[in-house]
Amino acid sequence: MKRLLLLLAFLALPVAAAPSPDQVNLDLGTPPVVIVKHGLAQRASRLVRFYDAGIIGLGYDGMVRLRDASRLNLAQRQIAEKLIDSENPDRNSLIYALAEGHGGQYWEPAVRAAQVQRWKAQWHAGWWIEDAQGQWSIKR
Repeated sequence: MKRLLLLLAFLALPVAAAPSPDQVNLDLGTPPVVIVKHGLAQRASRLVRFYDAGIIGLGYDGMVRLRDASRLNLAQRQIAEKLIDSENPDRNSLIYALAEGHGGQYWEPAVRAAQVQRWKAQWHAGWWIEDAQGQWSIKR
């Protein structure tokens, strides 16, 4: 009987709601966040020429994607792919570091949603962006 009462008391406890993107501070300055942001900032200048040319775009999930490689020779394509292969893991690392800074991986979905919103807002007009259906358009 005592176990049943304990179980019922436990089940009656309020369930904590998952954090929302509005609760996320994307400007945390924890060492892991600072390190990842530094790497992203250093790579940004090399990615800009591919963004400007429409070769690389921002995926619906906040990751960068090779959008149109038709104008690239093999060496240029390898450079673009190497940049993407470095950029996306760092973008995920930033999300994980921010989630840890908020208290743990429980925060990861909210942090991811907030960070993707920020990346989309920071995306320049004239650069390509993908919608949730996989369609590319130029950001206005």
